[in-house]
Amino acid sequence: MPSTTAVKVLDKNGQEITSVGFDRFGFNSEVPIDALRSLYLRSHYVVTSTSDKTDEESLNPDAEEQQHAKFTKGLSAYQSKSIFYPKENSISYTTLARFPPVKLLPPSQRKRVLVTGGAGFVGSHLVDRLMLLGHDVTVLDNFFTGSRTTVSHWVGHPNFELVRHDVVEPFMIECDQIYHLACPASPPHYQFNPVKTVKTSFMGTLNMLGLAKRTKARFLISSTSEVYGDPEVHPQPEEYWGHVNPIGDRACYDEGKRVAETLTYGYQRQDGVDVRVARIFNTYGPRMNPYDGRVVSNFIVQALKGEDLTVYGDGTQTRSFQYIHDLIDGLICLMNSDESRPVNIGNGDEFTIGEFAELVREIVEKVQAEDGDKPSRRVQIVYKALPNDDPQKRRPDTSRAKESLKWQPRWTVRMGLEEMVRYYKAKMAEGSL
Repeated sequence: MPSTTAVKVLDKNGQEITSVGFDRFGFNSEVPIDALRSLYLRSHYVVTSTSDKTDEESLNPDAEEQQHAKFTKGLSAYQSKSIFYPKENSISYTTLARFPPVKLLPPSQRKRVLVTGGAGFVGSHLVDRLMLLGHDVTVLDNFFTGSRTTVSHWVGHPNFELVRHDVVEPFMIECDQIYHLACPASPPHYQFNPVKTVKTSFMGTLNMLGLAKRTKARFLISSTSEVYGDPEVHPQPEEYWGHVNPIGDRACYDEGKRVAETLTYGYQRQDGVDVRVARIFNTYGPRMNPYDGRVVSNFIVQALKGEDLTVYGDGTQTRSFQYIHDLIDGLICLMNSDESRPVNIGNGDEFTIGEFAELVREIVEKVQAEDGDKPSRRVQIVYKALPNDDPQKRRPDTSRAKESLKWQPRWTVRMGLEEMVRYYKAKMAEGSL
């Protein structure tokens, strides 16, 4: 019988995490972790039909509710009750009966926030946080890599608007803050159409900076650790200018983000636009596209499917991984602070890829054991050739974030991985992975 006790989250100091966010820089971003988890750490289809019938008799909601109770903790009233028919592999969708409770803010504290790429992995988590905090949120996305399902639980809410739009084209709206996250971020996606990737970084940033100039909105761009290329300095401080191949396979993304930063500071110097630049390092978490070639999602999906884990190279190259909630905390802190220099947002805990594969295997086995699923065999770790321009080391120097934002990662890699394993497991159970 699967365990139904609530899953506790412990931080790096062994303290339980009950909320995420901070009350800092005149902006309170604190949200209970249970409210956030109820939006992503569950199957979309809370009820699974036990027969071919489409009537209520064939449904067994009690077992489903019990299975999800450890994540939702009393928030199931705000869950979609779509019905999944495993025999036909079909789904009967429903809209939410109620939206999750959001803070009621006075008009003076309520921000009008535009999030480009808001239906993507990072964007959707930012949208969840801003919505629960009671702000007015407009999401702009062309759904090249994003998905409606990541924000569908907010569609119809009076504080929320979803617009299908490509940032390469101009967009007019009134807003107070712009989080510019729109750009494919994984190698298979940004290499699929390299010209489009550069165009998105340049034209998209140009359009959004123009909007910020006209509306006097504060502008935050999600830059990337890729601006450092294959670094010769380790760990990488913000003052390091990078070591980038301008004509390589990854250049469309690396150089696109570098020129986007150049544009951002051009608008600051020339037109006085209030800008923030976040250089994001490897981030993982629920809603990550399982097929986007990222090492974390690759390993977890392979392990859950009982396939061997594929490590490229000899496994000695290192990466540092931060959990999505730490990143969102950092982005909101940066947006509302007075820090206008580039800021690294990442986790300094370094793993070799080989060690990381073993950790993923261990956590998948732990979750399977807790849920009473016994795999037929233990998955193995296999090694293959390394792709072009793959950096050997990537680790942030986060001193500036600690000093200016009072921010540092709270989530351990182990805790974040466990949540992600549970998320992918729920996706597999509902037939969408």
